[in-house]
Amino acid sequence: MKKRSIFIAATGQNVGKTTCCLGLLAGLQKRIARVGFTKPVGQEHVIIDDKLAVDKDVLLFKSCFHLPFHIKTMSPIIFAREFTREYLDGKYDMDFFRQRILTSYEEIRSQSDAVLVEGTGHIGVGDIVGLNNAQVASLLGLKVIIIVPGGLGSSFDSLALNIAMCEKYGAEVAGVIINKVLPEKKQVVEHYMQKALSRWNIPILGVIPYDDFLTLPCMKDYEFLFGVPMLSGQKHRLRHFKKNRLVATSVEHYERLISKNQLIITPATRDDIISATLKRHWQQDLETGFILTGSSPPKISLVEEIVKAEIPMIYAPINSFNAMKKITSQQTKIRTDDIEKIKEAIAVVEKNLDFDAIEAIMDC
Repeated sequence: MKKRSIFIAATGQNVGKTTCCLGLLAGLQKRIARVGFTKPVGQEHVIIDDKLAVDKDVLLFKSCFHLPFHIKTMSPIIFAREFTREYLDGKYDMDFFRQRILTSYEEIRSQSDAVLVEGTGHIGVGDIVGLNNAQVASLLGLKVIIIVPGGLGSSFDSLALNIAMCEKYGAEVAGVIINKVLPEKKQVVEHYMQKALSRWNIPILGVIPYDDFLTLPCMKDYEFLFGVPMLSGQKHRLRHFKKNRLVATSVEHYERLISKNQLIITPATRDDIISATLKRHWQQDLETGFILTGSSPPKISLVEEIVKAEIPMIYAPINSFNAMKKITSQQTKIRTDDIEKIKEAIAVVEKNLDFDAIEAIMDC
């Protein structure tokens, strides 16, 4: 029986590996009856049922695609915070973990016609404990598709390092997917990247355009970022904003620039800005949101008005400058309950992949 499986890796964090896997799995499901999914080694995880550590991506895929496999079979190994030090202190037998990965993969494969296997981070992640992505792919006997960010020079340099590690451990790189490519540069990037890849005879399997919506946080992301709960508008936790606007100007100037779908960051003491936003909201639903900042919380009377307007709002007790620093440095991940973003990710990825070529690789 052919494995009909593929290992998906990336050249680094935040390249869009999970986004690409969403589109890959959705597309494969339209062509293959039963498609399984597993992430043998995870890092970012959540605790479910009070004690079970499960990779966040596994939860996303199990929920989104209604996969029938046991959650722990899909996420057999978690590198928790102390794992590396405990390994170096001799507390773990890595042969046990390798066997767990094999057993979990074989269980999923036995119930599937094809399996998508997602790696973690770049190819070298896990090397310190002898379980980097190339080693896991080699252990499972799978070919590797590597996701690279849009670009040429730096993207290719990172790719070359990852390919070298795959070669070292006997994991064949069978294709590359270029993600987050600016639409106007798509043809140029694809043409020259394919020229560069010719030294290894590795094909490009897809060029995914940059999609600004996939980078937009929602209010729930800001709750997590600032570690504070929303004080109003809870039903709009998944609202995304086209623009973040730090307001430190006069209310007269602000009123001229109020527009729809903005996240307003302003001190909680700026009653004039908050009131002006509320006034405009009642005239026209702005689909806005507030992050109120500073050492002094907003007035209770204003909070009550914001609650009445159902505008999503959080109060972060830091100054506006530091709040903006946190917001601009934030890397947004796709949440299990963010259906709108999941649908967008699947749509943009699926229509830009060569599934005939991908299936041919899986069949070899």
